[in-house]
Amino acid sequence: MRLKKFEFISPDSLKDVLQLMRKDGEKLKVIAGGTDLLVQMKDKLITPEKVVNLLNVPELSGVEKNGKGLRVGALTKHAVLESAPEVKEGWRILADAAHKVGSPQIRNLGTIGGNLCNASPAADTAPALLVLEAEAILVSQRGERRILLDSFFAGPGMTVMEKDEILKEIFLLEVPANSLGAYLKLGRRKSLDLALVSVAVLLTMDSGSGICQRARVALGAVSPVPMRAKETEKFLEGKELKESLIREAGEVAQKEFRPISDIRATAEYRREMVKVLAERAIKKSLGLPIPPTGI
Repeated sequence: MRLKKFEFISPDSLKDVLQLMRKDGEKLKVIAGGTDLLVQMKDKLITPEKVVNLLNVPELSGVEKNGKGLRVGALTKHAVLESAPEVKEGWRILADAAHKVGSPQIRNLGTIGGNLCNASPAADTAPALLVLEAEAILVSQRGERRILLDSFFAGPGMTVMEKDEILKEIFLLEVPANSLGAYLKLGRRKSLDLALVSVAVLLTMDSGSGICQRARVALGAVSPVPMRAKETEKFLEGKELKESLIREAGEVAQKEFRPISDIRATAEYRREMVKVLAERAIKKSLGLPIPPTGI
């Protein structure tokens, strides 16, 4: 399928990108890996007059420890996230989620910025970043602003970014000591599929008593945007995570979400899988055995 004619621009500095965004924000789209944008352009869902290539902008690249956290440039590819020692050592749940994105070819093209800015409810990295309480750093000629990722998504395909803004980077604080996490993704196939339901769990445990001191739970593909399961988090905190309580936590998560039916799954199936995956993700976080699950 032929694309509608457009102007392709490759600036080599963030300053130049922001000038273009300020001048032509309504008419242009930015591109990095292109795994989402090119599909939408081929399907005529979007027809930009200009496409701005970000790959030559050094300010948007890099994964590095920064103060008490981790800076992840928006151009960071999923393949880098799944293998970078810094990510695997301190923020393992993000590496695990990045590994679930598409195929090796897609992970070597697609970027974390594209995965988030496309704002799919099923974005693989979103639940992991939500439980890590990531901050999105947005930038325009007016300056920078930082927002929690919890407030970044506005609806399917929509974010809170203004027309003249781009996502510069993601910042992650250090994970609390004695924290354990897991990411599970359920698809119709065993690989190369969007999530029907995905769950990320991050638990901070008291090493002496086995009490859950802090819980973060997030789900994808079961609401218009990836979301924290805050009632489930409250239910888990301050309790010893025995088998019966973990089952109950799955039921609490199930009641928090009202998924829709679509071409890939019914709402009833998704609601049941929220319970199953939440329970299994908690168990996996704790090192308990679970059946083979998802992709």
